[in-house]
Amino acid sequence: MRKKEDLPNCPVATTVSMIGNKWKLLIIRNLISRPWRFNELQRDLEGISQKVLTDSLRSMEADGIITRTVYPEVPPRVEYALSELGKSLCPVIEEMKKWGLMYKELAK
Repeated sequence: MRKKEDLPNCPVATTVSMIGNKWKLLIIRNLISRPWRFNELQRDLEGISQKVLTDSLRSMEADGIITRTVYPEVPPRVEYALSELGKSLCPVIEEMKKWGLMYKELAK
């Protein structure tokens, strides 16, 4: 998790720095429903590169937004899920969904 002094003064800027790119938002959107494996995420997020997905997952894990669970199996199984902190973003994502639906309705 980042230190308070490393975060922007503005709370909106803090949120944007945590989840403010397209891929992180879409990863969170997927993880709301259930834990996902790396390859599942990569297949579902059309256009994301392996490097960007890896970097995004590592960054969100370091920020405490997601958890990474490694199962002691052969071959190893790794699942990504929202942490409790990450779950607190659900209302934000839900409001973004509502706004997007409203905008699409206006665009007709």
